[in-house]
Amino acid sequence: MKGVFWNCNGLGDLKKFKFLSDLTLENNLDFIALSEMGRGDCTQVFLKNLCGGKDFLWHVKPPRGKSGGMLLGINLLRFDIGEIEGEFFVKFKIRNKDDGFQWLLVSVYGAAQPSFKQSFLTELAHLCAKDSLPMILGGDFNIIRGPREKSNSNYNDIWPFLFNAIIDAFNLKELDLSGRKFTWANNLQNPTFEKLDIILMSTEWELKFPKSYVQALTREISDHTPLFTDTGNPSSSNSHPYFKFELGWLLREGFMDMVKEIWASVQMGNTPLERWQAKIRRLRQYLRGWAKNTSGAYKKEKKALLDKLDELDKKQNTYISMKKK
Repeated sequence: MKGVFWNCNGLGDLKKFKFLSDLTLENNLDFIALSEMGRGDCTQVFLKNLCGGKDFLWHVKPPRGKSGGMLLGINLLRFDIGEIEGEFFVKFKIRNKDDGFQWLLVSVYGAAQPSFKQSFLTELAHLCAKDSLPMILGGDFNIIRGPREKSNSNYNDIWPFLFNAIIDAFNLKELDLSGRKFTWANNLQNPTFEKLDIILMSTEWELKFPKSYVQALTREISDHTPLFTDTGNPSSSNSHPYFKFELGWLLREGFMDMVKEIWASVQMGNTPLERWQAKIRRLRQYLRGWAKNTSGAYKKEKKALLDKLDELDKKQNTYISMKKK
């Protein structure tokens, strides 16, 4: 089972939309948990495209004003769902279709303002006390657990102390993060780095999925790092490749002429609808092979650039950590 927790800081950017759609298809994601999406008008077409056309069930928690908002979606082919919404979280009660295992998936968006942090922690404690099912909680908690999770010395122990007390009281365990030390940074010339985004799990959930891990993905399109989590178990035994039209193809030299040629070459079918379907099938088949042969170099170049950006970001993280020591 695979999924992602991410404070996307707005979902109107096409780059973020494409990032999630590509991530879902490339990693065969089973759930997507977003916070601070900044919109409540999510159409079915928008949600369907967001998960790469998969059969997801979605719950939208609209933002208050221009900020906030949460979105949680999960693959209906693998799970049966019941949902509950709170002030600072969205919770799905889930039953695995393959083995009947029941558990809770909780997407968290903690209060950023100090005046609301007590309410957030109270609700978090009530959530953990109320439910006895195995649980995984992830997202932007907006609270660090200690001074080592912040790049400067501006640290107040009140909220970390209460946060850690809840974690200890309910025997929760933080999944170790690989890839980077911090998950958020502001946009100042001398930025502050913090680890605001984490994934917690109950003992029972860890016993069911002992191979679980979390990986920090690249942070170039948001101020928060997406957290990719994997239980180490196969997500699906009958997954199949999807056809995905890339908008970048329209910018390729000769692409439109190639499409016209393929479209005109197909004349099968007795009715206009049958001919249209035959043309679409042929074009899709041709483009799938064409993309496989021509996009390899482009993807390698894109990956190399993203890796360089990610490496620079990690070096800055490491430099700040060493400087604190």
